[in-house]
Amino acid sequence: MTTRWLFGDQLGPHFAADHRGPLLMVESTGVFRRRRFHRAKAHLVLSAMRHRAAELGDRLTYVQAETYAEAVREHGSDGGVEVVHPTSYAALGLVERLGCTVLPPRGFATAREDFERWADGRRGKGLLMEDFYRRARQAHGVLLDGGEPAGGQWNFDHDNREPPPKGADTLGVTEPWWPTEDDIDAQVREDLDRWERDGEVSFIGRDGPRIFPATRREALAALDHFVEHRLPDFGAYEDAILEGDPWMAHSLVSAPMNLGLLDPLEVVERAEEAYRSGAAPIASVEGFVRQVIGWRDYVWHVYWHMGDGYRRENSLAARERIPKWFAELDGAATDARCLSHTLDQVAEHGWVHHIPRLMVLGSYALQRGWAPTQVTDWFHRAFVDGYDWVMVPNVVGMSQHADGGRMMTKPYTSGGAYIDKMSDHCGSCRFDPKVRVGDDACPFTAGYWWFLDRHRETFEGNHRMSRAVTGLDRLKDLDGLVAQEDARGNRAP
Repeated sequence: MTTRWLFGDQLGPHFAADHRGPLLMVESTGVFRRRRFHRAKAHLVLSAMRHRAAELGDRLTYVQAETYAEAVREHGSDGGVEVVHPTSYAALGLVERLGCTVLPPRGFATAREDFERWADGRRGKGLLMEDFYRRARQAHGVLLDGGEPAGGQWNFDHDNREPPPKGADTLGVTEPWWPTEDDIDAQVREDLDRWERDGEVSFIGRDGPRIFPATRREALAALDHFVEHRLPDFGAYEDAILEGDPWMAHSLVSAPMNLGLLDPLEVVERAEEAYRSGAAPIASVEGFVRQVIGWRDYVWHVYWHMGDGYRRENSLAARERIPKWFAELDGAATDARCLSHTLDQVAEHGWVHHIPRLMVLGSYALQRGWAPTQVTDWFHRAFVDGYDWVMVPNVVGMSQHADGGRMMTKPYTSGGAYIDKMSDHCGSCRFDPKVRVGDDACPFTAGYWWFLDRHRETFEGNHRMSRAVTGLDRLKDLDGLVAQEDARGNRAP
């Protein structure tokens, strides 16, 4: 009888329910020896795998081994080994080399074949997430009234870009649902401690009490709690940052979704129910749905559509190494409050929401010219919800604009004014977002113009960037700014 091999991000019932034969799961210690992951991420993944193994009982053989290959060769059955399509090129190559039967992917709303038909039909127009998202809504009947978009429009982005409420320390919404650790978590922590003591592995970040779901039951509880208590406030402030409120009204379901504990269609159906019942406004629900079956699915498909070489694209010739203070999540190394606070949050939780990722961490890396391969690897290792398929498109295609605009039409970076508007960081920072040159110069404001000056020729023909590039000619202090930032280099601001 055929054995089905479940990867550590294939933990929901939809990865095993149709298989009546034996199951196999492999915990590879070699993964943690080769790369320095966030300690909280290692804990979450191992906890989730071991919880799933406990649920499946005798149906599943759980193997702890140095490598996947040795475990599969030893524990595969006479009927061969099958696996649901893995989520990375490296894993796909491994299962193919081992002779496994590869089943179609699961855990995404749009099938690979559907995406490829859509992409091929663009006729030179390029990929556009908004078009893909609307097509997905129509295909799955999500937020539609008689075939038209609920609320009279497809996109409520305009309503979902509010800065944080003035003078507020928090949004004042109910806290997220938090799991309770058990004996499996204790054993995982004991194993990680022992591996570190023995010098077998090392991690970045800290491993406090587990805050993300590790089981299907926990994931459903977190989703239900979000929809009932937090979704109504999600939309308006989804791009806002408050130092005293790391969670704002975000769902925190990206980690359990990327572990395979939740299916995206059940997630959006639950959110739509809240809209239909009048419990949540259309702008919040649409914004959340766009994240789940729009952006998340789009990133998955871009990863496979672009090919394995996409990760090495570097159209801006960015080759600087990530400095140690950033790589090690050392928030105390910098006086820039936004950078310091964000790095501290990543160190503590292995998570910040999409705007600190994009407009603080990613924007700074882009301005400094850090090698996109290093930035991608760091995001993969530092975030609990980070996987190869997630981070390659998000970093190469969006954050670092390393693909020359194949995925997104403009680079996502800004001066300090954006951070000042959308967060409360600047009020306690020694740098001034309005100052470009001098001791008080904001590293993001100076860095923005430094970046544009270095790539003037690249962006002056981009209709979304040409106005900003023209602004360089109005800066009387440009020469001093460039000299200042050249001298700063990779030193922490």
